[in-house]
Amino acid sequence: MVCAVVTAEFLEFSMVQGNDLMTPRPEYQFPGLKPGDRWCVCALRWVEAVRAGVIAPVVLDRTHEKILDYVSLETLVHHQYREEA
Repeated sequence: MVCAVVTAEFLEFSMVQGNDLMTPRPEYQFPGLKPGDRWCVCALRWVEAVRAGVIAPVVLDRTHEKILDYVSLETLVHHQYREEA
């Protein structure tokens, strides 16, 4: 899993791929996501988005190390979320 700070572009990309993360699903106690929310996403979906040029910045200390089976540490660091000062 990748802990990402989702962007509008990432949410749209995910929806087009068949995973609507924006629509609230009260039956699952899911409020729906909006840009700026942190959410753990499937590693393969995150990698797919990066390859398509759609970036959701990564919160490294909340991301599982198994992501390194799919992408380099350099890629993760390049796309690391940085808090604004």
